[in-house]
Amino acid sequence: MFKVLAKEAPDVKVTNAAIAGGAGAGGDMKAVLATRMNAGNPPDSFQVHLGKELTDGYAKADKMEDLTFLFESEGWTKTFPKGLLDAAASGGKQYSVPVNIHRSNVMWFNKKIMADNGITAAPATFDEWFAMAEKLKAKGIPALAMGASSAGPDAHLFENILAGVVGADGYSGLWNGKTMWSDAKVTTALETFKKMIGYANKDYLQIVGWDAGDYIISGKAATYIMGDWMNGFYKAKKFADLGYAPPPGTKGTFVALSDSFGLPKKAPNRDASIAWLKVCGSVAGQDAFNPVKGSIPARTDAGKTSDYDEYQKSAMKDWTTDKIVPSLVHGFAGKQSWVTDWQNAVNSFASKLDVKATQDELVKIAKDALG
Repeated sequence: MFKVLAKEAPDVKVTNAAIAGGAGAGGDMKAVLATRMNAGNPPDSFQVHLGKELTDGYAKADKMEDLTFLFESEGWTKTFPKGLLDAAASGGKQYSVPVNIHRSNVMWFNKKIMADNGITAAPATFDEWFAMAEKLKAKGIPALAMGASSAGPDAHLFENILAGVVGADGYSGLWNGKTMWSDAKVTTALETFKKMIGYANKDYLQIVGWDAGDYIISGKAATYIMGDWMNGFYKAKKFADLGYAPPPGTKGTFVALSDSFGLPKKAPNRDASIAWLKVCGSVAGQDAFNPVKGSIPARTDAGKTSDYDEYQKSAMKDWTTDKIVPSLVHGFAGKQSWVTDWQNAVNSFASKLDVKATQDELVKIAKDALG
């Protein structure tokens, strides 16, 4: 996107202040950003997950500019899906520009392991997944690649188990209070997660969850439930035996998240920031960024170039037909404090495997978050 910006606004110079590890495990981008924002020294723009991570955070604290004027002048109200705009808005206002759509619910798998063990199709239900896991266990192969040495990736895995057990509507209701966290289906989801952990790599408590994706390449595990940013990772690794499917129970459901960029109030170079945001929301910008990231454009009129691979084409199709539900772990469904507390509770569960205590904690966390 920097190259697109150089063509569209050649006078704008970019200082890339990206932080190694970003906002994920091993990174401290959010902490550095908070220090700058609270000190009145904001960057000109920053990457943030679309939705409540921003609207219930810096936007609510009156630290972000309302970008509705850009959405109107650039015609984005017609090129971004209405459902996405509605979910991202706060008080009818837009505070960041989505550059992509990521899918949280993808099950990546090693096709050779599957074929060598007589598994002809990716498991679509939990019963099918456990049948596959038993077959692989007999050969000494973990069915699940997982890492839980730090909070985050294991919570990502669990939110997809939740979506598969509770269903799209029930899952969405967990984040707005329409579905109770005390519901028996949440209990079933935790029990299912506990059972799946029994088929994971034995060192899952010693490795970072994002690194577990390598276990699919090396053959140390058969399946890995992680978002479609792994598409770019596996392409870079030139992994030929890669397969993908929705995790059990989530066919027809699209657990969504989006990377976006906003404009802080008191940004030192406001005009340059607006030029950048225009690129972020443009067809050229999104078609430059997404083939590399492994995601799909947020714009409905982008994604027509030959640079997109088969996975991305399938995701674009599902984006238009599946039921869209928000990811909590990636900031779409809930505010940052909920994300943090929820991730910590799930990470504790990964080691203690206490269903009742964890469900009680999730009930309390939701009550605190929803008020």
